Amino acid sequence: MIRQKFTIPEREVIPFTKQLHLISTGQQSAETFTGILQTIHEYVDRVHIREKNWTAKEIVDVVQTLIDKGVPQEKIIINDRIDIAYIMQTIGVQLTHHSADIALVKGAFPSLQIGCSTHSVEQAILAEEKGANYLFYGHIFNTQSKPGIPPRGLEKLQEITSTVKVPVIAIGGITPENTGEVIKAGARGIAVLSGVLLAKNPIQATLAYRKSLEKAK
Repeated sequence: MIRQKFTIPEREVIPFTKQLHLISTGQQSAETFTGILQTIHEYVDRVHIREKNWTAKEIVDVVQTLIDKGVPQEKIIINDRIDIAYIMQTIGVQLTHHSADIALVKGAFPSLQIGCSTHSVEQAILAEEKGANYLFYGHIFNTQSKPGIPPRGLEKLQEITSTVKVPVIAIGGITPENTGEVIKAGARGIAVLSGVLLAKNPIQATLAYRKSLEKAK
């Protein structure tokens, strides 16, 4: 049974210290996704549900299943669906270029942490000015999910991280081997999809990323 409360107190912001964000791939069933998360969530800082083809009910059901499996609401972020993030009391919502304006969301839902996907310095500055709590930036390296599109690279990442004050999470082609370079460029964390969720051994893959993050300076 879903427990809904519509008066949500302000949450303490969990410090960003080399965080590992895990994003759903859009290639797995709800059962597979939640099953993997049950085994690895303690090693992950944020879990993003980014499923464009799921209905609102399906997303709500997945969030509730994750909670029932022990995944804290303070780790769960919903992509775009502000309403679901609010009624399910997750820590926040990830906005994109087609989402509602950051400032409007921040003003109407002060309890939610607002993330924003950005692809340039100008977008990053604007998102910070509008009240975003953190930014996604990428893709940093070549990735199969964006064939033929040149990566933005470490130099551009460093330009972003040195321009804005809010934490920047790097995404796109991140591996345990290049994680150290990303953190050296100023990123406060990494976002991973298939590198964990489609790995033969998701636990082993998660621990490899976690180890690389801890070693990074």
